[in-house]
Amino acid sequence: MTAERDILDRAAELRTEPDVVARLRATAGTRVVVVREGRLRVASDAVLRVDAGAVGDADWALLGRDRDGTPLLLASAPAETDSIDSAPEETWLGLRDAGGRLDPHETDLFVTAIALAGWLNDARFCARCGEALDLQSAGWSRRCATCDIEHFPRTDPAVIVAVESQDGERLLLGANANWRGRMHSCFAGFVEAGESLEDTVHRELFEEAGVRVRDIRYVSSQAWPYPRSLMLGFRAVAVDERTAPDGEEITEVRWLTRDEIGSALAGDGPVGLPGPASIARRLIEHWYQEPSGTAVRGGRSAPPAQGSPA
Repeated sequence: MTAERDILDRAAELRTEPDVVARLRATAGTRVVVVREGRLRVASDAVLRVDAGAVGDADWALLGRDRDGTPLLLASAPAETDSIDSAPEETWLGLRDAGGRLDPHETDLFVTAIALAGWLNDARFCARCGEALDLQSAGWSRRCATCDIEHFPRTDPAVIVAVESQDGERLLLGANANWRGRMHSCFAGFVEAGESLEDTVHRELFEEAGVRVRDIRYVSSQAWPYPRSLMLGFRAVAVDERTAPDGEEITEVRWLTRDEIGSALAGDGPVGLPGPASIARRLIEHWYQEPSGTAVRGGRSAPPAQGSPA
């Protein structure tokens, strides 16, 4: 599966080897990906790998194996370290900056490194007793010696939804208050406790845009490590064209025609769209590239009654 999808080989079987990170740090040829404040160094269209000896103070973990089988380590570095002071600032990029130009393997490496580094930085103490945690599994878990509880990197599921009109000819996008009108995108929100993904789609669309939807269909997912999200992409059909933005998170909603979406994708439309690294962009492109008049069909037609089973 790794070869077919060109994704990172995480070498999970090595995580149980005692002191594997220390051994690989001392092994000639081991490559290291350095993360600093949610950014990596990118050279051209690839994540920069360095030798272990070139890295100063950092938290270490095993990322896996590179394309050619060479071991890959993660070094999660503090904001200021001797090993990175000489690196040009413009080479340190976030996923929004670099994701659109990386191939699937480099993107997977990029996202995994940021996600794991964020967890290493944030999860240093036990949530139950407050004691410092011991790093285990080559950086993929921590254990509390007091509570004997094992902690793992956390992922928070969130839905993101492209909503189309009943005739399939228009797409509903919203402007988040944080974007100050510069961009319109699909609607998104985190899954709350006790919710199914479909429940979250119904709730978020009604809360943010005043829209009732039906025919919900899963499309694809994307890890988004800012700080630890998993974006689950859906499409849905609006029950009618009435909208009511909440005025706080979403300041404007617009029905855009296929021609308007096409011009926006080309960079000269009536609204700005998310960048190519985002699943929102892919959902919009997914809708735009369908034959005219094709609407999504086959999902649940109405939100469930409160407390009903999924």
